[in-house]
Amino acid sequence: MYLFLIGCSVVGLAFNAAAQAPAQPSARDVRGAAPVVPLASEPPARLVVDPPLPGPLALGRVVIQYRTENLHIVPVYGPAALDVSPRIGHIHVTVDGTPWHWADASGEPLILNGFPPGPHRILIELVDPTHKLIGSERQTISFVVPAPKAPSAPPR
Repeated sequence: MYLFLIGCSVVGLAFNAAAQAPAQPSARDVRGAAPVVPLASEPPARLVVDPPLPGPLALGRVVIQYRTENLHIVPVYGPAALDVSPRIGHIHVTVDGTPWHWADASGEPLILNGFPPGPHRILIELVDPTHKLIGSERQTISFVVPAPKAPSAPPR
């Protein structure tokens, strides 16, 4: 009988303590809206491109780091992907004004090899899953690959 009364008292105290405990913030309060539900208004996507790293240029190699704001770079394509929130897309890369470009959805730095000495341009465009330019998010990076240094004469 005593054990029964003690058990009931402990359970009653636990319920009373839970009722008086301050409310915990919800997951939404801490983490924000669930990313699976489209936001009514997403901020515009933005492309940020750094100039090529200077060291590799001497080897004819171009390394360009970039990042995006308000857009995730992923290899997902097609009209249905336009409804994904947060927004997704990829980049198009055009070298020296060629009539063709390629798509890159890695999100990693661009590494291009084999550039001859002289001036060059790389156009980087932020595009949606249907390959359409997002706003005016494009940047042209101009750089010069230096001529190889002549080997120095051996000392006599």
